[in-house]
Amino acid sequence: MAQLVKVRRVRIVGTGSYVPERVISNAELEASVPTSDAWIRANLGIAERRIAAPGQCTSTLAVEAGRRALENSGIPASAIDMILVATATPDRQAPATAPRVQAALGAASAAAFDINAVCAGFIYGLTVGAQFVGTGASSTVLVIGADTFSRITDWTRRDCVFFGDGAGAAVISSSDDDSGFMCMRLYADGRGYESFTVPAGGSEAPATAATVAEGLHTFRMNGRSVYDTAVEVIPSALRSVLEESGLSVEDIDHVVPHQPGIRILEESARRLGIPFSRFGTNMDRYANTSSGTIPILLDEMWRSGRISRGDLVALVAVGAGWTWGAALLRW
Repeated sequence: MAQLVKVRRVRIVGTGSYVPERVISNAELEASVPTSDAWIRANLGIAERRIAAPGQCTSTLAVEAGRRALENSGIPASAIDMILVATATPDRQAPATAPRVQAALGAASAAAFDINAVCAGFIYGLTVGAQFVGTGASSTVLVIGADTFSRITDWTRRDCVFFGDGAGAAVISSSDDDSGFMCMRLYADGRGYESFTVPAGGSEAPATAATVAEGLHTFRMNGRSVYDTAVEVIPSALRSVLEESGLSVEDIDHVVPHQPGIRILEESARRLGIPFSRFGTNMDRYANTSSGTIPILLDEMWRSGRISRGDLVALVAVGAGWTWGAALLRW
């Protein structure tokens, strides 16, 4: 007879974030690529972005965000059982970035590995981590979303305006009350594989002088495909977790989405019938930090008092691949 595995409620017990000091404004980009500050603000909602300094890499940002999350939780690094780093821009092709973060934090007892679901990476990481805590396999997990997209951006192309660098983190553990995650769902559709991609550098097209000369180690995106996919799957994913939890859109206090662009989020809110005032945004200051978007925004909303204990919070993201997902939690 199969054994019944009792799943515990899992909650976020600490958050942290970090963005580099260097700021690049729209005006600075306007001087070097065919775009304008007015267009970027109107269509993307971005005014500026943070860029990692020379010598900083994804693990640099991840370590600082993780350290701040641990401090916020009051849990020492030595008590962490697992570290998950969601990133599409690892320090190296191998080994993973997470063990480097583990060593820097002094979390000697923690298992550590990376997850790559691009902008949906933090949702994927939270879902994986919650399974370990929920089943009792782990007590406390540190989930970090960190990316340095500036390292895979062609700064001569018009689409360089979309991304910035940053990292956010959350410590998750079991809950002894009704707070915590109520439902989490992940999705993928590989038919969108080419719509956002870095063509070279992997096993399909290893790095050569020719691939470097052709700029194939920087991202390429189909903006229309990104928009059309996002405005379809964001509302669908949120409706799914609400229905499975027996709730409706009217019950949501806050939507904490990844930051793909203001137009995408406004259209998603319209399709859901949720006032846009319930959507958190910080893309005006940071642009799209990929895996870092949700945890950075979540940290800011929690520390500023915008999110309060007892609030119903929805997390949602869509990333290249396509990958997407949503989570619903009682804060």
